[in-house]
Amino acid sequence: MGVLVCCDCFFYRKSKTKPNGKKPPAEEKKQYLEAEFTKVRVVDFDLKELVLLPREIDLNEWLASNTTTFFNLINLQYSTISEFCTGDTCQAMTACNTIYYWYDERGKKTKCTAPQYVDFVMSLVQKLVTEEENFPTKYGKEFPNSFDSLVKKICRYLFHVLAHLYWAHFKETVALDLQGHLNTLYAHFIVFVREFNLVDPKETCIMDDLSEILCAPVPPTPAPASPNSAPSPSPHNHVTER
Repeated sequence: MGVLVCCDCFFYRKSKTKPNGKKPPAEEKKQYLEAEFTKVRVVDFDLKELVLLPREIDLNEWLASNTTTFFNLINLQYSTISEFCTGDTCQAMTACNTIYYWYDERGKKTKCTAPQYVDFVMSLVQKLVTEEENFPTKYGKEFPNSFDSLVKKICRYLFHVLAHLYWAHFKETVALDLQGHLNTLYAHFIVFVREFNLVDPKETCIMDDLSEILCAPVPPTPAPASPNSAPSPSPHNHVTER
């Protein structure tokens, strides 16, 4: 992965127009919303329980641990299709009807391809999570006052990468039989950022259709019927499979 020089001088903005000022084409059919793909997961338990803050853990420690884990997992997930994400195939960082741009500290727009954008994101996040003053690992070292805003920035960037994976590279993900891993990672991430209000809903709304499917609470498992029990005569008492 290339090194982004002065990457902390950049921040994202998004635009709903192409670089030439024209509106993007009409949305294509979203393959990732088809039931045959959304039902594929690698775990089958309530992710809400997984993200809840344990009583004995400090909130910042919990955020730091999970944020670093998501960075590593999303970076790994992207690496599986990185050969298909090139300057030719992905000339802009797109997700649904949104194109993401980068600006320098003077507000100058930086036009970049999707792989460049992802490289910017991963280089910046790698820098942030490995700096002791930002993500302290030594006993007694305090988290900075800016820690909350740093975590929110990281999660916003990571969401952009996940959204691009679905929008531009879901076919390749299916071809590699990795859609279950992507679905589980995405659902876990969304449940986590919602639990701790880490990403503005206006930012994630472009993927709300998928989020509502993948993040739906796991229905309770019905108790096994007694072998001697008679079936209920009521037509309303039935179990719906999802």
